[in-house]
Amino acid sequence: MLRGHHNINYVLRSGPVLALLLGAVPFARFKYRVPLRTVEVVPRIWPREAEVLRVVCRYLREVPPCLADLGDGSVHRYRMGRVLSDGGPLENVGDALMRSFASFFVRTARVPVAELPARPEDWPEDGDTQGFLDWLVRFTEERVHGPNRDRFGALFDAVGVPKDAMARFAAHHRCRTSRPFRLLHTDVHRANIIVRGGRLTVIDWELAIFGDPLHDLATHLVRMAYDKQEQVRMTELWAEAMVKAGFAPLTAGLHEDLPTYVAFEYAQSVFTDVLRAATDLPEDADGDADHFQAAADRVQRAIRRAREPLRLVDVPGREQIVEALRAWHGKRAE
Repeated sequence: MLRGHHNINYVLRSGPVLALLLGAVPFARFKYRVPLRTVEVVPRIWPREAEVLRVVCRYLREVPPCLADLGDGSVHRYRMGRVLSDGGPLENVGDALMRSFASFFVRTARVPVAELPARPEDWPEDGDTQGFLDWLVRFTEERVHGPNRDRFGALFDAVGVPKDAMARFAAHHRCRTSRPFRLLHTDVHRANIIVRGGRLTVIDWELAIFGDPLHDLATHLVRMAYDKQEQVRMTELWAEAMVKAGFAPLTAGLHEDLPTYVAFEYAQSVFTDVLRAATDLPEDADGDADHFQAAADRVQRAIRRAREPLRLVDVPGREQIVEALRAWHGKRAE
């Protein structure tokens, strides 16, 4: 069993009858995915991952297809190989793998827009990069921050996240250049990358959206935990690959607007990390201080990264964060 933030994945082998039903090779491995009921922290514009995979797998043949969409779960072909996260969050990626990432982003950009599932009615027009950023900001405020204020408001306040956090971000960050929209994965990080024979496969497409390609690059740069030098190199390779593939318009305003999306990733993730750090605490956490120390480390890192994008002033120290988490956890248990 493999547990992620959004799904529980069971890796099983198919017997002859099941293989026949799934159109798979007998005794081949497959993955049964069951969505988790969790606090909503990331946008999903397409409810069924299978809808996205039907399109993606026609153009990115290495991506494991959905073999059956069962409503409350889904069956996917299992991709053999090494999960990149097995090497730890700071394993050096190297130039060759970065070039493979750049190639992946190019191939994703080639997926025909006309074949993608329908977007929500309020989705920004193609090329309206500021409208796209506005949509992301509204989602963070209206679907993540605001609805969780009743339950987590005291914790947000205690760790220095103000009620007008996203308004502060929006007031100081804008996209200045229009770029054509494309399919975006939005979650290309180490746990979603399978490496085999020098080739990589990006899995888990449930968070895919349609929008500004710089957003996909920014989430990748941040969630891969690249250092500054690696971020610069990955950006160079991404731009070179896009231009070489005939997608130069996707790189317009790169150096002006990419920092805006990186800042947004830091800004929105402060809510994700605080919520997850708190809810991941076990019920009996009071008996082990290490639980609170680990959660506080996670929150403190998020607060530090969000300090500039959210114009945070009063940033608490680690022990204050521990006490805030203890207080929240104590009320949770009442």
